[in-house]
Amino acid sequence: MFPELAIRELVANAIIHQDFTLTGTGPMIEIFTDRMEITNPGVSLVEPERFLDSPPRSRNEALASFLRRIGICEERWGSGVDKVVFQTELYQLPAPAFEVTPEHTRAVLFGHKAFKEMDKEARIRASYLHCCLKYVNREPMNNTSLRERFGVETKNSAMISRIIKQTLEQGEIRPYDPDAGTKAMRYVPFWA
Repeated sequence: MFPELAIRELVANAIIHQDFTLTGTGPMIEIFTDRMEITNPGVSLVEPERFLDSPPRSRNEALASFLRRIGICEERWGSGVDKVVFQTELYQLPAPAFEVTPEHTRAVLFGHKAFKEMDKEARIRASYLHCCLKYVNREPMNNTSLRERFGVETKNSAMISRIIKQTLEQGEIRPYDPDAGTKAMRYVPFWA
């Protein structure tokens, strides 16, 4: 149900970034009928909405180095979440969710849902993460790229325009060039 690479990256992140000073807790993987949740102790050192572009910060560098040497995680730091988002797009899955509680960080992978079954929140999250992924790969997000991400036919591009508008209204993305015409409009994450 979930891409193997995405699971590997998220589990490695949970192990590497856990806070060993918190007692009575540890990394946890929960599998439900519609999702997988991977939780690790410790509040993220990076804001979740910046997971794709921020330089990596590791709590446990010796552990990270060991996992890189045995091939569990990448030599290139900071590429794990990018791979997770790319894999969810490739497999046409809803975008992952990243949550921070007072003492934990959680990544949620969702099982397949057709575009029409996704709620507004899932569509906005996918739009934002797609825009981030495009930005870090130095490519623009536009109606066409988001339509392809969702697997929506060209004739239904108005539905994608609505999602882009909702994502703009939420403040998650912004126009790259506000003066561009509708057909040439490109978008970047709010922080770019």
